[in-house]
Amino acid sequence: MATPSTDSAPGGAPSIQPCWSCRGPVRGDAAFCATCGQVQPPGQEDHFARLGLERRFDLDAAAVDRAYFARQRQVHPDRFARRSAREAALAESRSVSLNGAYQTLRDPLRRAAYLLELAGHPIAGDGATIADPELLAEVMERREALSEAETPAAVAAVAAEAARERAAAETALGVAFAAGDYPAARRHATRLRYLARLADEARRRGTVRAA
Repeated sequence: MATPSTDSAPGGAPSIQPCWSCRGPVRGDAAFCATCGQVQPPGQEDHFARLGLERRFDLDAAAVDRAYFARQRQVHPDRFARRSAREAALAESRSVSLNGAYQTLRDPLRRAAYLLELAGHPIAGDGATIADPELLAEVMERREALSEAETPAAVAAVAAEAARERAAAETALGVAFAAGDYPAARRHATRLRYLARLADEARRRGTVRAA
């Protein structure tokens, strides 16, 4: 996935683009033209800018929800069902871009991976070999514990431990990002990804055993 760019002029201010309809000036991050009121195509701003949020890891989930739903209501395709084909297409495009931003920023792991990508320190893909021997040993130990869990209570205990470790990893990620320590953030994000997988697998195991 390519590193997103931003619709900004030098110095960080939003660029000015001509409206597709009236050719009036429109800020690069504006959803509608201030002159004619027509919906505008989505710009190239990053997910944080798209939702009007500060670019950081520690985001309040409720704040992300509010930012998303406020913007999504404005451009929901149903509101443009009786408008021209171009307006409907632009509203759909904006809605899709908002959905992508929301899905990324609402999830701590995806948010961390996105921040690392923006900073030029992307984490390895899902199929990559674990290079950190300490993390590899931890992953193997936790998977072994899950495979040996014979009762629903034992599976639940593994899942609960993974959940606690996930919370700790998210806290460590916040500290690393705040300090600008991207190598540490990469390590914590990679660990968080494997803990999330373990928790999902434990939930599936618990569901199967309960059935």
